[in-house]
Amino acid sequence: MSSNENKRLWMYANMVKSRHFEDLIKPAYFEGKSPVFNMAKGPIPGEMHLSDGQEPCAVGICAHLREDDVVTATHRPHHIAIAKGVDINAMTAEIFGKKGGLAGGRGGHMHLFDPAVNFSCSGIIAQGLGPAVGAAMAAKLSGSDAVAVAFLGEGAANQGAFHEALNLASVWKAPVVFVIEDNSYGISVSKSDCTAVERNAVRAISYDMPGHHVAKNDPDAISEIAGEAIRYARNGQGPSLIEIETSRLEGHFMGDPEGYRPDGEVDRLRELDPIPKYRARLLADGFEEADLESAEQDARNIVERAFSFARENQYPEPEEAYDHVFV
Repeated sequence: MSSNENKRLWMYANMVKSRHFEDLIKPAYFEGKSPVFNMAKGPIPGEMHLSDGQEPCAVGICAHLREDDVVTATHRPHHIAIAKGVDINAMTAEIFGKKGGLAGGRGGHMHLFDPAVNFSCSGIIAQGLGPAVGAAMAAKLSGSDAVAVAFLGEGAANQGAFHEALNLASVWKAPVVFVIEDNSYGISVSKSDCTAVERNAVRAISYDMPGHHVAKNDPDAISEIAGEAIRYARNGQGPSLIEIETSRLEGHFMGDPEGYRPDGEVDRLRELDPIPKYRARLLADGFEEADLESAEQDARNIVERAFSFARENQYPEPEEAYDHVFV
């Protein structure tokens, strides 16, 4: 295979891996939460935000990143963590609150940190943008050509931190790429009801940086634009903004009744599911069915081993709650 074919197969495999991860999270999350839904019950307490439908955003960007590049992600982080190469065993154990987790079970699914691949995420809206600018400047000042990427949702583009980060990144010509995953909803509020502009990519001009809009949740189109923006950053030309038109196939969180969705919207989005669409495109472009099936099976096996690792892992001892606490 050519390098481009290998990249596309990698993208497809990681989309499948992310989706299978979420497919196994769903039943695990709902354990102990019926007949009455109680978010505090079961082996995975708290909120759970799944990334079904948004897989192209992660693979299209991360296909161009190195281990030393920094990524900050959102409260909906699994697809991005997987594409960045976060230790999936430790990530799964963290979500289950186990001792072998990335943070020893202390953080849960919105607080995944893996310094080995420079990945972090946060449940606070737009929180990762400032740290991404800082990481980009640290690389620049040390003479490295590493870059930083800050993922955010379209709702975060209305936060003050978004504008502050873009302004400072442009002033300093920081090697950072801001990636907006536009899934049309900030929790339950539609973009059209809370955002003055149709496309957030146009906001880039206010901060003297390139702004790109990618339509139709297309992995190849995302990859093409991402390659351009990341080269721009590595070459010392400064920041870029990429807005990706994507879709959220699940509710804002597991258990969300989704009463705010228009009738039939989810069904229409599922007809546009990016994974089967991309599979069909790869086959049309000459990829062998056997190669895709092998990639799919490998991806599923990795996820299933991660869940077995997490289930078998031990919970931390109560006294360990005092470890890593500064007093």
